[in-house]
Amino acid sequence: MRSGTDPHAARGTARVFANRIRQPAVAATLALVNAFAAFAAFASGGTTLPPDASAAGSPWFMSALICAAAVLLAGAVIAAVFALFGFRLARARATPASVPAEGGARQNEARMMGIIRSSMEAIITVDENQRIVIFNPAAEFVFGLSAMEAIGSPLSRFIPERFRTAHERHVEQFGATGVTERSMGHQQRVLHGLRANGEEFPIEASISQIRDVSGKLYTVMLRDITERLRAENSLKRSREELRELSANLQNVREAEKTRIARELHDDLGQQLTALKIDLSALEHRLGDTADPDIAARITGMSKLIDSTVKAVRRIAADLRPVMLDDLGLVPAIEWLANDFTSRYGIAVQQHLHTGNTVFSNTAASTLFRIVQEALTNVARHAEASLVVLTLEVEGQHCALRIADNGRGTHTDPGNAPHRTRRDKSFGLLGIRERAHMLNGTVEIDTAPGEGFAICFTFELDALQSEENAS
Repeated sequence: MRSGTDPHAARGTARVFANRIRQPAVAATLALVNAFAAFAAFASGGTTLPPDASAAGSPWFMSALICAAAVLLAGAVIAAVFALFGFRLARARATPASVPAEGGARQNEARMMGIIRSSMEAIITVDENQRIVIFNPAAEFVFGLSAMEAIGSPLSRFIPERFRTAHERHVEQFGATGVTERSMGHQQRVLHGLRANGEEFPIEASISQIRDVSGKLYTVMLRDITERLRAENSLKRSREELRELSANLQNVREAEKTRIARELHDDLGQQLTALKIDLSALEHRLGDTADPDIAARITGMSKLIDSTVKAVRRIAADLRPVMLDDLGLVPAIEWLANDFTSRYGIAVQQHLHTGNTVFSNTAASTLFRIVQEALTNVARHAEASLVVLTLEVEGQHCALRIADNGRGTHTDPGNAPHRTRRDKSFGLLGIRERAHMLNGTVEIDTAPGEGFAICFTFELDALQSEENAS
C-alpha cells in the first residue's frame, strides 16, 4: 500500500461500492424471477407470492438469484443463437432457388438476342409508337446504317414517303385484330423499303405482335428480293421472247405449208391432170387395134395417175386445206371432221354455231390447226368411239371444245396429261402455244375412264380481222 492511505477507509469505500452495485442487480434479478413466477402461475391457473425482499441480504439467497439469472440469460442467448441459425438456414435454402431463376431468365434473354443477331433475315422490332427498339445486323446490312443510328428512330424512316400513311394505318389495324402474325402486302403487290442513301428496293415481309409489361411490340422480318425479282423478270422476258419466236415459227411454218400445198395443187395437180388427158387420148386413138398388153399397160397407167392425183390432193389438204382459204373456217372444220371419221371410223358430232362471225386468216388457221391436232390426239391415244366438237360464239367470246368418250387420263399440277410426258408428244404443248398466240385460255377436264375434254376460250376481238373488229 502506498503511504498516506488508511486501510480501513479503503475497505469501507469498497463495501459501499459493492452494495451499490449489488442492490440494483438484486432488484433486477427479483423482478425477472417475479416475472417468470407470475408467468408460470398464470399458465398453471394459480397464484404466486413474490419472494420476501427482506431475505435479499442472505448470501444463500443471493447465490440462488445469481444462478437463476445466469440460467435465464444462457437460455436467452441459446434461443437467440438458434433463431439466428434458423434464419440463415432458411435464407440459404431460399437463395439458390431465386438466383438460378434470375440467371435462367438472363440466359434465355441472351440466347434470344443471339438468335436475332445471327438471323439471315432482317429483323426490326418497334413499340406501339412505331419507334425501333431492335435492329439486328442483317437489317443494318439491308438498310445501310448501324443499329445505334436506327434504334429510337421511327420506322417510317425506312418506308418510302408515299407508303408511310398507309403503312401506319395497316399496322394499327393489325394490332387491333389480335392476330399473332401474318404476311405483309399481297401476292400481286410488292412492298418497298428505303435505304439510308435514299434508294428504294423491293422487300418481302411478315409481321408479328406480342405484349409485355411495357405494351405491344411489333416485329417485322423482311428480306431484300431485288435479285429474285430481277431473275423472275428476266425469266418472264425470256419466256415471252420464246413464245414470240414460237409464234413466228408457227406463222412461217403455216406460210410454207400454204405455199407447198398450192404448188402441189396447182402445178403437180395440173401436170397429172394433163398426163391423164393425154393418156386417155392415146387410149382412144389406139382403139380396138391396140395390142392387149399395151392396152393393159395403158389401163394401169391411168389408174396410177388417178391414185397419184388423190394422194396429191390429200397431201395438199393436210398441208393447207384449199377450202379454208376459199370457203372459211366452218366448212374447213366440217371437212376435217368428215375426213377424220372416214379415216379412223370414229364418229364426230359437230355443233358449229358462229353466226355471221368472220375470222381473220391467222385466227382461222390457228383454230383449224387446234382442231386438227386435238383429233389427231384422239386417234392416237383416246381409244374413243365418239368425239363431240363444239364451236360457239356468244357475246364477245368464242369457245372451242373437243371432248371424247375414251379412256381419259390423270392430270399433273400443270394441267398437262402424264401421257404427254410418257409418249414424248408435243401435241398438247403445241395446242397451248397456238391458243396463247390468240390470248386464249385452255382448260382440260379428264379422269381415268371418263374421257378427255379440252376447252379453249378466246376474246372475239382477237379472232376477227381488223376491218371486221372495227
